[in-house]
Amino acid sequence: MTLVENKLRARANNKCELCNAEEALQVYSVPPHEEFDEDSSILICKTCKEQIEDPEKRDSNHWRCLNESMWNEYLPVQIVSWRMLNQLRSEGWPQDLLDMMYLDEDAMKWAKATETSGDSEAVIHKDSNGNLLENGDTVVLIKDLDVKGANFTAKRGTAVHRISLVHDNAEHIEGRVEGQYIVILTKFVKKK
Repeated sequence: MTLVENKLRARANNKCELCNAEEALQVYSVPPHEEFDEDSSILICKTCKEQIEDPEKRDSNHWRCLNESMWNEYLPVQIVSWRMLNQLRSEGWPQDLLDMMYLDEDAMKWAKATETSGDSEAVIHKDSNGNLLENGDTVVLIKDLDVKGANFTAKRGTAVHRISLVHDNAEHIEGRVEGQYIVILTKFVKKK
């Protein structure tokens, strides 16, 4: 065992810092950092590592553990928790946790550092007036929208806070209206 691994095992009480598993533990350097040190690494189990690195193996129920690990006092654990919640937000429950989570500006830059790739940079979200939209923005509906499957109408003038951009579709954003997490067309909103 390395000195860093010993320190992380002591910090984590010999448990995965995400799901509390006690077997097959290893040091995981939180990207984009490549060095293995206490300030940029976490102690993680084989299951968590596989699911972080291979979305095809991802089981969203496994990640319900983030309900606790997102409150961990160590920043690298918070960063990985935010990333996984953000990647799973379409499941519904992760968005509720993201709404409660706070990362300062520097931490958020680290958390989002691996978010963009060459393909997603080409997707630009704009509101009905051509204003650039970003994750976390507040928008206002400019027309009444019938919400399919939820049996209600989202009224014109309704504010939608902390939107999420749909990474592969420039015409779609996601947000919470009347307690429901829905997809909204960008042509029906204006940035507040």
